[in-house]
Amino acid sequence: MVVTIERKTLIRRIQTAGKKEPADLVIRNGKVIDVFSGKLTETDVAVTDGVIVGLGSYEGKKTLDARGKIVSPALIDGHVHIESSMLTPGAFADVLAAHGVTTAITDPHEIANVLGTDGIKFMLDRAEESAIDIYVMLPSSVPAASFEHNGATLHAKDLEPLFARRHVLGLAEVMDFPAVFSSDPVMLDKLLMTMKHSWRIDGHAAGLNADAINIYKSAGIRTDHECINIEEAKDRLSRGLYVMIRQGTVAKDLTRLIGLVNDRNSRRFLFCTDDKYPDDLINEGSVDYNVRLAIQGGVDPVTAIQMASLNAAECFGLRSKGAIAPGYEADFLLIDDLDNFSISKVYIKGKLAAENGKIISKKPSPASSKADNHPLILPKLSTDQFKITIGPSEKAHVIEIIPNSLITNHVVEKVPVQNHMFHTQAGKDYQKLAVIERHKGLGTIGLAIVRGFGMNSGALATTIAHDSHNLVVTGRSDEDMIAAAQRLKEIKGGMVVIHNGRVLAELALPIAGLMTDISAWQVAGRLKDLRNAATELGASERFNPFLTLSFLSLPVIPDLKLTDTGLFDVRTFSHIPVSAE
Repeated sequence: MVVTIERKTLIRRIQTAGKKEPADLVIRNGKVIDVFSGKLTETDVAVTDGVIVGLGSYEGKKTLDARGKIVSPALIDGHVHIESSMLTPGAFADVLAAHGVTTAITDPHEIANVLGTDGIKFMLDRAEESAIDIYVMLPSSVPAASFEHNGATLHAKDLEPLFARRHVLGLAEVMDFPAVFSSDPVMLDKLLMTMKHSWRIDGHAAGLNADAINIYKSAGIRTDHECINIEEAKDRLSRGLYVMIRQGTVAKDLTRLIGLVNDRNSRRFLFCTDDKYPDDLINEGSVDYNVRLAIQGGVDPVTAIQMASLNAAECFGLRSKGAIAPGYEADFLLIDDLDNFSISKVYIKGKLAAENGKIISKKPSPASSKADNHPLILPKLSTDQFKITIGPSEKAHVIEIIPNSLITNHVVEKVPVQNHMFHTQAGKDYQKLAVIERHKGLGTIGLAIVRGFGMNSGALATTIAHDSHNLVVTGRSDEDMIAAAQRLKEIKGGMVVIHNGRVLAELALPIAGLMTDISAWQVAGRLKDLRNAATELGASERFNPFLTLSFLSLPVIPDLKLTDTGLFDVRTFSHIPVSAE
């Protein structure tokens, strides 16, 4: 990514810095966070053309009286999948800006698995029109797995032209460690392509030991956001990786890792969310929440802010971001209380963007694209397609939900059987699960039995089904499961709760079956309606049923998952029958 500047602009900045011209804006009476030396300084801050040009005594065309507040650099989310928020980049940017996050590094892995490069271009186009700076790391794993069907396949030759886009930084999380380890030619092409352009390559080192990290680092991978304990973080730090400390809706690693941060190693840590639902973004915040948790965990406030700003900027080569200093963009926050990290105002390029948690102005909705109103291609469904044959022992391989975990248990036990077919039974917490291919009309349907939802009746369905994003539906009634799938086809994707063929609640996601153009606040309201409707059907309140449902189709997380091609045993990395004969 090369950013150019016009000669006249450079001259104006130099003259303003040299006090030959007044600045556009001068911030007075604030305590400025110096993330380079880790201290607070009482000084004026001069801004011209949206860039800080000086610290010291300056005159300006406009003056902002900080009134003793703390002036902090704005925050950066180091790794997020915007699609997982169900918001477009513009709507996502609005809620982040309200929480002091003015830069995000996104991996459009989800929409790329549906629409390929068209999906990435959609995210880039919408990002350019958003309130904050959104940078893209190109997806490394499309498809995510070879044993299920997604919407696209991307090789290096498909990705490389996108490096011409200004907001493309590098290659997103490399999830396929076996491909790296075996020097798979397809993976090598992507790594070498990125090295030619930027050398910025993110890792995904979930569960990898120190020897595997040696391989990752030798392959040019520079970061990891999958650490879940201190020993893993130590292995990555000692081998030169940046460690992203993650705190999101599903994965919450911060409290386990923050104790490792100290004065000697803090510059190698940054924060990410990976990912957050709109209701959590609104109520908790984004990376600002990570900062608050870090401070509560004993990290010096200035160090925590440094991790969320300068560290992230340096990790991704964003040389003009992350600090209150000459030559840096004037993205800054006014903070009332450092220990509580309470943000009163957010400025982007020297202009007020949000105040007291509310965005000041929103950009108009952009024109439609290939991603809008993307159709679902489903087979004609009948109850015969949902029949699960069980052998004489009446035993089956069952997916058992672990509340608030991506991991499931693989259990083998007797299930309710009628005429050699599995059927739901009152008082027994078993129900059907189906994954239906929705991208190319292949007609493939995977079936399984799941335990732990607790539903008494009805069905839940969604087209958010990581990572291939087929349609996943679960229920106590085949008829309701079919009605749920058909309703999602009608609204071009989303989430729905069905009871006796009637829609109780829904959220339409017509953009690739993943996103909507409505605001974060509207999405949060509809998610609440969906949760309440699922509760009416008896769904457990111990976990989010839709979030759990969307990960039951992710066949790289143990133990037992379901794809459109059948039940998948992650431990043996093979498909298995439902019947346990």
